[in-house]
Amino acid sequence: MYALAVQNIPEGKEWLYEVKFDGYRCIAGKSQNGVTLWLRRGNDFTSQFPHIARACERLPIDTLLDGEIMAIDKSGRISFNLLQHHRSHAQALLFYAFDVIVHRGENLVNAPLEKRQTVLNEIFEDLGKNASAVCLSETIDATPKELIRAAKEVGFEEIVAKRKTSFYEPGKRSRAWLKYRVHKGQEFCHWRIRTRQSFRFDHCWLLPRRKADVCCQGAERVRGSYPREVATKLKGWEIDTCPFANLPERKRTQWALTREEMKNCVWLRPELVAQIEFGEWTPDGHLRRSKFIGLRNDKEPREIVRET
Repeated sequence: MYALAVQNIPEGKEWLYEVKFDGYRCIAGKSQNGVTLWLRRGNDFTSQFPHIARACERLPIDTLLDGEIMAIDKSGRISFNLLQHHRSHAQALLFYAFDVIVHRGENLVNAPLEKRQTVLNEIFEDLGKNASAVCLSETIDATPKELIRAAKEVGFEEIVAKRKTSFYEPGKRSRAWLKYRVHKGQEFCHWRIRTRQSFRFDHCWLLPRRKADVCCQGAERVRGSYPREVATKLKGWEIDTCPFANLPERKRTQWALTREEMKNCVWLRPELVAQIEFGEWTPDGHLRRSKFIGLRNDKEPREIVRET
């Protein structure tokens, strides 16, 4: 079940509020055969996060939790970049559970959120201090305005509002769960790099996935560097033709990419998903104050659409 992006967070007693961590969405299951972790694409990532898997061994048998894997840096802040290099920083990983789908064999998808929250709290009461790297993502008793201010101070990615009476809808994006981005950002999947030799974007064009009846439109040039691991993944994805219908641009602006500048471009197939933070969308569809955060292997290109 996924949250729908909105411009304003709803208020009222019928809503519960949570913060969303900047991490990987994860389903954690404990059965008679052991623990399995699935990312949102359905991939089995148990071996990728052994630290989390071992911690989930303390869960009741035949229990399925929905949550998010995230990483904490040395300063105590959430770091998506650190999550991408988790193998050497296992102690920094945490799994925050925010919902329970199955508990001791009982299917709870048709139970209202309030009941599922009660069951989830009981699970963590039983775990006590033995929860280790498995944590409870608690609901927050505050107004949306207070939440937004606190989220900005701490560095949380989003605030999620959930209707108390809502059921769990697997695989669906529902208006019963609404997300409000505190720091604007989203995923993009069509992009190009300036040169193969350096580990810098210099100028990088990205855009959300196109729909079948819509031509690809360039969104932004993102300045910044990327690590050697990303450079390795870029090899073999080059294509000879520009995929964007709105390039080259005729009018010279700070975002424009001219015919002459396009000669230096290395275009890539839309197979890799990048996380980008930015200040805002401009009226003509560009981004302001954009920054590359990292690659996401928990999302597929076909999922990516413009959210705001």
